[in-house]
Amino acid sequence: MLEYQAPQRDFEFLLFELFEVENHWQDIPAFAEFGDDLAKAVLAEGGRLAAEVMAPVNQSGDEEGCRWEDGAVTTPAGFKSAYQELAQGGWLGLSGNPEFEGQGMPKMLGCLLEEMFWAANTSLYLYGTLSVGTAICIDAHGSAEQRALYLPKLYSGQWSGAMGLTEPHAGTDLGIIRTKAEPVADGGYRITGTKIFITSGEHDLAENIVHLVLAKVPGAPAGSKGISLFIVPKFLPKADGSPGERNTFASGSIEHKMGIRGSATSVMNFDGAVGYLVGEENQGLPGMFTMMNYERLSVGLQGLGAGELAYQQAARYARDRLQGRSPLGPQNPEGLADSLLVHPDVRRMLLTIRTLTEAGRAFAVFVGLQLDRAKYLGDADAQALSELLTPIAKAFLSDRGFECAVLAQQVFGGHGYIREWGVEQIVRDARIAQIYEGTNGVQAQDLIGRKVLRDGGAVLGSLLDKVDVQQVPETFRDDLAAAVQQLRAVTNSVVQRCAEDPALAGSIATDYLDLVGYTLYAWIWARVAGVAPADEFGAGKQTCAAFYFGRILPRTAALTQSINAESAVVMDLPEELF
Repeated sequence: MLEYQAPQRDFEFLLFELFEVENHWQDIPAFAEFGDDLAKAVLAEGGRLAAEVMAPVNQSGDEEGCRWEDGAVTTPAGFKSAYQELAQGGWLGLSGNPEFEGQGMPKMLGCLLEEMFWAANTSLYLYGTLSVGTAICIDAHGSAEQRALYLPKLYSGQWSGAMGLTEPHAGTDLGIIRTKAEPVADGGYRITGTKIFITSGEHDLAENIVHLVLAKVPGAPAGSKGISLFIVPKFLPKADGSPGERNTFASGSIEHKMGIRGSATSVMNFDGAVGYLVGEENQGLPGMFTMMNYERLSVGLQGLGAGELAYQQAARYARDRLQGRSPLGPQNPEGLADSLLVHPDVRRMLLTIRTLTEAGRAFAVFVGLQLDRAKYLGDADAQALSELLTPIAKAFLSDRGFECAVLAQQVFGGHGYIREWGVEQIVRDARIAQIYEGTNGVQAQDLIGRKVLRDGGAVLGSLLDKVDVQQVPETFRDDLAAAVQQLRAVTNSVVQRCAEDPALAGSIATDYLDLVGYTLYAWIWARVAGVAPADEFGAGKQTCAAFYFGRILPRTAALTQSINAESAVVMDLPEELF
C-alpha cells in the first residue's frame, strides 16, 4: 500500500530557518497573531490528516474508480468520509476571507499543506482544490450577495466547486467557445452548451456543486473579449441559502482516464440552466484567470507532492531490498546481498528525486511569500514576481514531479511496473499535472511571451538581482554566479532575437522555462546550504546541495545550447512530411 508521512522537519526548516517567516508575518497585520507554535500545530494536524485519513484510501480509490449511472456519480469507498473530515476540519477555508468564515492564514503555509494533501491522495484532493479556486474567484469578482451566499458554503466544504471552460472543439483557445447565455426577465441567464473535462463536475461528496461557467451573451464581441462568467449551481439556492430546485444540467458521462481515477471528470450538458453573472458581461476571462492562476500554482504543488510520495516509496524500498554487492566491497557481509543503496546508480536516482523535490518545496514557499506580500501589503514588486513565477511553478514543478515519479519506478525495477506496490499509480497520477490547467507548453509560452518579452526581462532581472553570491557558502559561489550570468545573457539574447524572428519564442519556450527553473533551484540550494544546521539534518542538506550543483545544474549548459539554435531547426520541415 502507498504510505505517506509529511516531512515536518523540512517544512519547519523552510519556514523558520530559511525564510524566517516571523519577520514577514510581523509586517502583515492580518498575521500579527500567527506565530511559530500555531504554524507547527497546523502543519502537524494537516500531516496527520494526510497520513491517516487521505492516504489509506488512495490506492483503493484508484482501483475502484468512480461510477456513473443516469447522470449520478458515485466516488470510491472511503472518499466521502475522508472528504468530510477534510471539510469539517476547515482545511478548504484555510486561506479564505475571514469576513465569510475563512481562516485567512498565510499562503506560505497553505503551499505546504496543499503539497501534503496532493501527495496523500491526488484524486481526493482534487474535489477540494476546485472548491478553493471557486471561492477565490467569487471572492475577487462576485457581488456582495454572491460572496455572502457562496463563500461560507465553499469554505466549509458543504458545497463544492467546479469550473467549466473546455468544450469539445475548444481547448486552450477559449475565444471560440459556443456555450450561450441568454438573458431573461428576472435578471438571470439561461446557459446552454456542452463542457468537457470538467473535474468534480458531478459527484456525491457535497450537497451542492457550484459551477463557474464561461459562456457568450447575444451580440458579444468575437474572441476572448466576448466571454462572460456565470455561477451555475447544481441546486438553485433557496432564500435561506439551502439547496432548492435541481438546475437543468447534468453529467453526460465520466472520462475513463490513465490516472486520477478516483476523481470524477465529467462531460457536462447545460440545457437552459439558470446562471448568475459574475462581474460584467464580456469580462469573464479575467475572473476565470483569477481561479486558474490559483489552480496553476496548486497543480504545481500536485507535481511536488507526487515527487515526495515517490521518494518515500523508493527510498524505503531501496533500504529494504537486498540485491548485489557494493563496488566498495560487501557492506552486509553476513547477508546474502547488500541493500540497493550501495549501488551508485540507485543513489543517483534517489538523490535526483530528493534534490528536485526539496528545492521545489522551497521554491513553492517563496512563491507563496510573494502572494502574501502582494495581497496583504499591496507590494507591487511581489505582485510582479508572483505573476512571473506562476507559470514556472505550474510547469517546472509538475515536469520535475513526473520525472521523479518515473525515477522512483525505476528504483523498484520490475516491481515498479506491478500494481500492488503503488508506484505505477504515482506515475499515472502525476502525468495529468503536466496537461490540465494549461499544458506546460502553454505555461512556457506564457513565461516567455507575456512575461519576459513584454518587459524585456525586467522583472526576471530584478529577481536575479536578489541573488547575492557573497551570502552563500564559498563552495557554490562561482557556480551560482556563472549560472545567474548565463541566464541573464540568454535572456538578453532571446529578447533581441525574438524581435526579429516571430517563431523563435515558441520554439525555445520550454527550454527557456527549464533554464530559469534550474537556475532558481541552484540559488535555493546555495541558500539552504548556507543556513543548514550543524546536525544530521543539516549534513543531509549540504550533501544534497553538492549533488545538485555537481549533477543537476549542468543541465543548464545543454539548455543554453538548445535555446541558441535558430527557429528554423523547428519550423523548416514541411507539413506534408510530418
